[in-house]
Amino acid sequence: MCGIFGYINYLVEKDRRYILDTLVNGLSRLEYRGYDSAGLAVDGDKKNEVFAFKEVGKVAKLKALIEEEKPDFTKVFDSHVGIAHTRWATHGPPSRLNCHPHRSDPKWEFSVVHNGIITNYKELRALLESKGFRFETETDTEAIAKLAKYIYDEHPTIDFTVLAKAVIKELQGAFGLLLKSVHYPHEVIAARKGSPLVVGVRTQKKMKVDFVDVEYSQEGEALPAEQASQNLAMKKNNTLLGANLGANLLAPPDKSLLHRSQSRAFLSDDGAPMPTEFFLSSDPSAIVEHTKKVLYLEDDDIAHIHEGQLNIHRLSKVDGASNARAIQTLEIELQEMMKGSFDHFMQKEIFEQPESVVNAMRGRLDVANKKVTLGGLRQYIDTIRRCRRLIFLACGTSYHSCMAVRGIFEELTEIPISVELASDFLDRQAPVFRDDTCIFVSQSGETADSLMALRHCLERGALTVGIVNVVGSSISLLTHCGVHINAGPEIGVASTKAYTSQFVCMVMFALSLSEDKYSKQHRREEIMEGLAKISDQFKEALKMDQTIKQLCQKFKDQKSLLLLGRGAQHATALEGALKIKEISYLHCEAVMSGELKHGVLALVDENLPIVMILTRDPLFAKSLNAYQQVIARKGRPIVICNQNDAEFPGEKTDKIEVPRTVDVLQGLLNVIPLQLMAYWLAVAEGLNVDFPRNLAKSVTVE
Repeated sequence: MCGIFGYINYLVEKDRRYILDTLVNGLSRLEYRGYDSAGLAVDGDKKNEVFAFKEVGKVAKLKALIEEEKPDFTKVFDSHVGIAHTRWATHGPPSRLNCHPHRSDPKWEFSVVHNGIITNYKELRALLESKGFRFETETDTEAIAKLAKYIYDEHPTIDFTVLAKAVIKELQGAFGLLLKSVHYPHEVIAARKGSPLVVGVRTQKKMKVDFVDVEYSQEGEALPAEQASQNLAMKKNNTLLGANLGANLLAPPDKSLLHRSQSRAFLSDDGAPMPTEFFLSSDPSAIVEHTKKVLYLEDDDIAHIHEGQLNIHRLSKVDGASNARAIQTLEIELQEMMKGSFDHFMQKEIFEQPESVVNAMRGRLDVANKKVTLGGLRQYIDTIRRCRRLIFLACGTSYHSCMAVRGIFEELTEIPISVELASDFLDRQAPVFRDDTCIFVSQSGETADSLMALRHCLERGALTVGIVNVVGSSISLLTHCGVHINAGPEIGVASTKAYTSQFVCMVMFALSLSEDKYSKQHRREEIMEGLAKISDQFKEALKMDQTIKQLCQKFKDQKSLLLLGRGAQHATALEGALKIKEISYLHCEAVMSGELKHGVLALVDENLPIVMILTRDPLFAKSLNAYQQVIARKGRPIVICNQNDAEFPGEKTDKIEVPRTVDVLQGLLNVIPLQLMAYWLAVAEGLNVDFPRNLAKSVTVE
C-alpha cells in the first residue's frame, strides 16, 4: 500500500513534460499496491520555487489536473529532482490536503513523500507546534518535513546528509521516504526503515564497478544515541529540539576528504561525474521500463543522490552488515507486467500458473536423479533438520499456503510443526527458542505483521527462513536464509500464482529436509514425479474456465456461499473463500468437513450454495460422509472432484473435474477452479477485479 516514485536527472537535458510524464507513469505502475490519492512535486520556473500537484482518486485524475494547471511544459532542466506518491489513507481521510507530498512551510522549503507510519508523530507535532510551526494536515508525514526545516533553521550551513541523519534519528516506526529541498537543489535523500526502496540507475557510459560502498557515521557527526532518546523530553522544560545540535553536527564536510570509492560506479574516465539518471521506487516494476540496473536499499540505509553520484550512509555499523550495496540487473520484463490479451491482471496471473510453477522448480528439482537442491538453504539445512520445532508465520494467502503443506512437513520431517498467523503470534508474544526454526512466508516480503514477528524471533535467537517472491525485500534481507519462489511480478491484489509457487517451494523444502530419511525415499520419489507433471495438469484444469463461468451464474443474487474441505483441502477451501470474499465481495465461509455436523449443518437447505472439495485422497471416504449429509438435507452442492470419478454421476451433480495427482499436491490443482470462480463472480458483478475496495497488495501497516 502506498507507492513512492522519484526521478533525478543530472547533466541530462529533459523538459518538464518528460519529467512529469515519467513521474506520473511511475505512479501508474504502482497502482496495484492500493491507494486513494496521488501527488507529486517538481521544481518551479524560478529559483527556490516548487510546483506541487495533488489529487484525490486515481493517477489519471492527477494527470488531468496537471494538464488543467498548464505549467510550462517546455522548460528544460539539465539537472532536476521530482518526487511522487500514491497514498493509502492511515492518518486523515483522503483529501488534497492530506495527500503527499507534504511540505515544511508554504514556500515548500522541504518536501517529503513517505510510506509507512511514524509512531511518534504526535510527540513531534506537539513539540514543533510549541515552537511556532502550524500544521495543515492530519498526517504523520508532515512532521518529517517540518522537523527538517526546524533543524535547518537552527543550522543553516548543515550538510544535507547530516540534516537527514538528524531527522531520521528522531523518527520511530516504519518508513520509506524521499526528501527534497530548495536549499539543496538537484539533491534528494532516500531513507528506508521497514518499507522497501529501490534505486534504478541509467548512465550514458558503462559503470566502473557494480556496487556502492557504505559510509558509516563518524563519532560526533550526528546525534548521539542518548540524545536522540532525550530530545523529545526536552519539551518539558521548553528546550528547543536540536538546540544542542551545534556541538554534535559536523560543519559542511571537506569534499576532498570524501571516500571516492563511494561513488566510483558513476565516475567517468577522467574522474568527473558522468551524465546520469536515477529512478527511485518502492517497487522495481515501476523502474524496469527505464533501466534494468538497480540497487536495493537495506533497512536503515540513507541514500544521498547529488551531482550524478549516489552515496549510501548509515547511522551506525551493525556486526555482520555488508559494507557495499550491489548494483543488480533486473530479470523481469515490462511485458510480464502488461495484461496482454487478458482483461485483467488477475486473469493473466491465473493462466500464468503452468509457467510460474515451472519457474519455481527450475534448477532445483532433478526428477531423473530424484534430488532437490535449494541453494538458499544449503548452508543451514543440517541445522534445520536438528531443530526442535518448525514455526510457519504468515498472513492471508501465504498463511493458507503454509496450512496446505503442514501435513507433508509432518509426514516427511517428523518435526513438530506450528502454523501461525503473524499478527496473532505477535499479540501473544509467543515463546520462541534458539533451537526453533521460524519460516516466514510472504509474496511481497514487506508484510508489516510478518516483519514484526520476524524481529521478535530474531531477538530470541531463532533461526529464520524467508520464502518470498520479491528479491531485495525486507524479509529476504533480514532472514538468515531463504527461497525465492520466482513467480514473477504479481500485480492483482488477490494473490493467485504466488500461492501455488509458495506451495511448490515449500513442498521442495520438505523434500530437501527429508532426503536423509531412507524410510521416506519412496514417498519422496512419488512426490517428485507428481511435481514433474503438475504444470501440464495445470493446463488441463484451466480448460474448465468457461464451464466455471457458466456455473457462477447459479450464484447470482446470492448473499452467502459455503466451501467444504477436509485435511489438506481445508486449506484449499480457506484460500478459495478468501479469493471470493476479496474479489466478488460475496460472503463466503470455509468449513472443515469434519466440523459440518458440529453446528454448520443447520445452515444447509436447498437454497444455500455449497462447493465441496471431494478429490481422491486417504480421507475421501470421510469427506464423502459430509457430502451425503448435505444431500440428505436437500442441499445441491457443486463438487470439485477428479476426472471421470464414478462416485458423482453427471446428471445428478454439478461438478468441476480436475486431474488427479499425488494427494499432497492435489490442493495445487483444486485451488484453480476456486480462483476462476472468484474471478468470474466479480466480473459478473462489474467489479474492479485487480483493485478490490479497501485492500492493498502490500500490507505495510499493522
